[in-house]
Amino acid sequence: MKAIELEKTYNPRDFENRIYHYWEQGGYFQPRTPKDGENPYVVVIPPPNVTGVLHLGHGLNNSLQDILVRYHRMKGDPTLWVPGTDHAGIATQNIVEKRLRKHGTSREELGRRAFLDETWKVKEEHHRIITDQLKKIGASCDWTRERFTLDQGLSDAVKEVFVSLYERGLIYKGTYLVNWSVGVQSALSDDEVEFKEVKGKLYHFRYPLEDGSGFVQIATTRPETMLGDTAIAVHPEDERYAGLVGTKVRLPLTDRLIPIIADGYVDREFGTGAVKITPAHDPNDYEIGKRHDLELINIMNPDGTLNASVPSEYRGLSMQEARKAVVRRMEEEGFFVDAEDHVHQVGHCYRTDTVIEPYLSEQWFVRMQPLAQKALRAWEDGKITFYPKKWENTYTHWMRNIRDWCISRQLWWGHRIPVWYDEDTGEMIVSRTDPTQDPGNAGRRLRQDEDVLDTWFSSWLWPFSVMGWPEDTEDMARFFPTTALVSGYDIIFFWIARMIMASLEFMGEVPFKDIYITGLVRDKKGRKMSKSLGNGIDPLEIVDEYGADALKFTLAFLAAQGQDILLDKQTFGLGSRFANKIWNASRYLLMNLEGRTLYRVQSIARGELGGLRDVDRWILHRLNRCAAQVRGAMDTYRFNDATSAAYEFFWNDFCDWYIEASKLGLGSGDEDEMNRTVSILMYVLEESLKLLHPFLPFLTEEIFQKLPQVADSDIAASLGLESGRALIAEGFPEAEDWRDFPGEALAFESLQDLIRKVRTLRSEFTVPPTRKIRFSLRFEEGFHHREFFESHDELIRLLTGTEVLEYCQDKPDTTGALAAPGVGFEAYVYIREYIDVEAAIARLRKSIEKESKTLSGIEKRLSNDAFLSNAKEEYIEQERQRREELSELIAKMEGYIEDLQA
Repeated sequence: MKAIELEKTYNPRDFENRIYHYWEQGGYFQPRTPKDGENPYVVVIPPPNVTGVLHLGHGLNNSLQDILVRYHRMKGDPTLWVPGTDHAGIATQNIVEKRLRKHGTSREELGRRAFLDETWKVKEEHHRIITDQLKKIGASCDWTRERFTLDQGLSDAVKEVFVSLYERGLIYKGTYLVNWSVGVQSALSDDEVEFKEVKGKLYHFRYPLEDGSGFVQIATTRPETMLGDTAIAVHPEDERYAGLVGTKVRLPLTDRLIPIIADGYVDREFGTGAVKITPAHDPNDYEIGKRHDLELINIMNPDGTLNASVPSEYRGLSMQEARKAVVRRMEEEGFFVDAEDHVHQVGHCYRTDTVIEPYLSEQWFVRMQPLAQKALRAWEDGKITFYPKKWENTYTHWMRNIRDWCISRQLWWGHRIPVWYDEDTGEMIVSRTDPTQDPGNAGRRLRQDEDVLDTWFSSWLWPFSVMGWPEDTEDMARFFPTTALVSGYDIIFFWIARMIMASLEFMGEVPFKDIYITGLVRDKKGRKMSKSLGNGIDPLEIVDEYGADALKFTLAFLAAQGQDILLDKQTFGLGSRFANKIWNASRYLLMNLEGRTLYRVQSIARGELGGLRDVDRWILHRLNRCAAQVRGAMDTYRFNDATSAAYEFFWNDFCDWYIEASKLGLGSGDEDEMNRTVSILMYVLEESLKLLHPFLPFLTEEIFQKLPQVADSDIAASLGLESGRALIAEGFPEAEDWRDFPGEALAFESLQDLIRKVRTLRSEFTVPPTRKIRFSLRFEEGFHHREFFESHDELIRLLTGTEVLEYCQDKPDTTGALAAPGVGFEAYVYIREYIDVEAAIARLRKSIEKESKTLSGIEKRLSNDAFLSNAKEEYIEQERQRREELSELIAKMEGYIEDLQA
């Protein structure tokens, strides 16, 4: 066999695009048809906005999905990952309207049809960008099944759901107070409102009593809304106002009288205990207004300016302009008392960041409580599981306090509401098909509802609409329900809970069982990444600098359940360094194939070529353990544990120990021994690549293609690859009985302890690696691994850089030696002659002084009752462990000094 050469330097740009093309063209992203009784593994992508650009949050979310999909594909499950994009009604329409303004026109001037044509062009332009970005980071989606929330199939699903819910009495139209985004001039649902802390003023005004006998003082953060006041409310048990309930006040700046009412909602302790009531512009006031049958006066136009319901001098002013004007006039007329600084929570539009205005408007709503009851019961019955479990509290809280969902939006881009109105009779037609195309309606003047549906109304159907529902498709039969969902906590309300509700209502079962909620990606200071802070990281920049594998591995390595991820660009050096390690180790092994014959390791285990050595049994046992650890972690969505286990096995066990130990066999000069050694090395390398593939797919596939065990194929050759086997389709390693050697593994771990201790001494006293040392080894009575140590004399000397190793029955002459005690043995390492003794002692004393100060501080904290009462238990335990570690370290250094002075 000839040696195989990898490029000297690892450069992901050389092969990542080529490898992705190979996978896609080879059909590896498409699932096989499930057999009878076989459960497929199915994931639907949280559809990114079609006009968006991937940020690091997307990078994390899609990296974790890809890891899951690749893992289950290798496990042999029929595996499907459905990609797609969301039409993002508000965001996309905003982009198009901005473009139109730059060209001096508007959507109104264009008209609805022409505007939608322009929007579709923008969609196609941005769609290519987002899909290319997903491919760039290695997302192994089945692109033959890609969906879009406005494609024909999903549009049919939306119509079916709207009409069905209307027929079941779960969709209705009514005039209610809604969240109004002035920025987009549309209603929003409660969940689309983001509350932010705002510094404002609390204004105190006097409203004169009708009979002129005095005033009632109120406080408000929104003086402009007083023009729509229809009452003043006080608590029914507030004695200060007992005689005023039922009387009226004159509303300043208007010619209206408004009543003083009593309502238990009022907080007697806040302010003066009297509050102004504006039912058409405050949700709490709206509820009070309903209870007391108050007039609803809407004072705002859709664009956020004041309308004809206010005195003429305020009409046309924005809310902010009106606030200043009202305060100024209240001062002039003597109704102003004072104003104080006030910080409060103000709702903002999640898309435009403009202030949300409570607004009285006719809209379409979904009656949510009946749907939520089913979704809550599904959780109670254990049909859905959150990872981590803490998010179940968020889910259940929302379900138990749910409000009806406002689903109509005053936009043009989206699913137009399937409702028509007869211009002559006022009849409303709710229909799955266009009634204007029905010959039976010839001559009728039918007008379709102008509004579109909330973007989330299409995406709440995503798990089954992407499978072809309402049609009875093969994909529906094979791949629904899906298996798992990976998403962010911020859309538990928007999307996750609603998908569960819709699926239970229309499919009779939950859409997925496992829900993994990712942490937030933050900068090193713990701040959320944002444009305003300028601390965001473009995942494509990371791919360009470090490679897609470094991006994926690093994010997974840091993705501990329930914790946010803190990183900067340099953090991705972790994944890059590991990729380099894999590349260089593989390159070294492939270069050692010259003249070798490979054997099946199972055959060697049966006794061929002299059978397995103890170190071989140890590495196979460690491989078994790693496979079990990775599988266990992946099956419970512990991505960081899975990557850590694979990392430790490859870097520590395989590279630092086994490859080093294999140099004895490779340099033995015995053909059988060299063939045996290379065969096991290549076997463990191949199994390692399989273990690592979900986390570093491009790198592992590229190296796998070079392995001598892998045969050629026409498709691979046509793409510049050398393999007919693809790692993406190989089986994922699992623990196997023939690789289980617990006894040998335990003995070898004891041997490792000795080697580490000797290496540590060499390192701590800076003995050069080229300097051969000597040491003596004495075993305690009854030490179980004595024969094992003695039989591996050559290996010990190789791995410790030792020229002379002596075995002693009694304690040897320790002149010039440092002691390295272990469990069952004691090593005496003779390095005094290689070091500057006085300098070493001085350095040790300085270190002891430094660590003793640290230890003293810890001792003080742990003896402080206040600290023990107030600190978190985990922090106290950390301090106790640190105290123990420092005490052991100081004792060890003191022992070194004694030995050096002896």
